[in-house]
Amino acid sequence: METSLADIHLFSEETLRKQIETAETKLGYKLVQFYVDEHGVLSKTVTSTTAPFYLSPSGGTLRDSNFNLVTYSARYDMYKGLGRL
Repeated sequence: METSLADIHLFSEETLRKQIETAETKLGYKLVQFYVDEHGVLSKTVTSTTAPFYLSPSGGTLRDSNFNLVTYSARYDMYKGLGRL
């Protein structure tokens, strides 16, 4: 099932992979955008606010705009896991 553009900022493995296809690289990280709640935490629902997140392409670590660890999965490792382009 294809993700609609309106949902590209809802965090899932599918939307993360879709975003990294065209994401800007900044400080060695892939810069992606996802919905956040009123506290700036990654949201599981659509909100009125998105924030930048940084994916380490080697290692599969997703960090928030303060570089706090949000999630890790070897599947997000672009060189070894499913994120490989």
